[in-house]
Amino acid sequence: MTFSERLRDTAGEQWNRVIKHRFTSELADGTISKEVLARYLVQDHRFLDAFVVLLSSMIAVAHCLEDRIEGCQFLALITGKENTYFERSFTELGIDKQQRVEIPNAPVTDGFLKLMNSAAKDGSLGEKLAVLVVCEWSYLSWGQLVLEKTNRDCSFVTHEWVDLHSGSYFESVISYLRRLLDEEGDRLDEKEQRKCEQKFLETVQFEEDFFDFAYSKVENFEYLK
Repeated sequence: MTFSERLRDTAGEQWNRVIKHRFTSELADGTISKEVLARYLVQDHRFLDAFVVLLSSMIAVAHCLEDRIEGCQFLALITGKENTYFERSFTELGIDKQQRVEIPNAPVTDGFLKLMNSAAKDGSLGEKLAVLVVCEWSYLSWGQLVLEKTNRDCSFVTHEWVDLHSGSYFESVISYLRRLLDEEGDRLDEKEQRKCEQKFLETVQFEEDFFDFAYSKVENFEYLK
């Protein structure tokens, strides 16, 4: 069993709750409410900068050029196609920039940002990878589960989010990140492995909490119904 597989198994049933969350099922079949989707996307967009910094910090401390190249290519994707998805989706949902600015960060958003920023600034290579792997592997996992049943007859906002987190290219990104984490895990002693495990489990918790948050009533988007 690889290091990344061991970490996933340590997360236990919580990992399954994340990748089989109500949010992902409703997103795929097109029944998700605009209110829930708006609440999720407004907050999720705020992770982009912190994620870019975290991924960049991992690339900077990777062991060799070979270990950096795919990360650099992925950076180009998430600052291009994925970012334009957000802008198009906000327009489609009728959420203007001023409205987004006025909406404060949710507590779960602040917590997740703090974790990403801390890993980027002070985390070891293994800890950075542990956070990155959860963020991307969990999304690939739910994307693969719902891809075949995804409703293509509804707004692009739903099915494009599934497409961004499935398919051969995204699978190659997760294989790359997991390979780096597995190799780094083999280099680490037990104490450093436990630090990676802690970051992995913290990230899984934030992923579940963030999906749950989308169904809260913290921000009122009822006008989108």
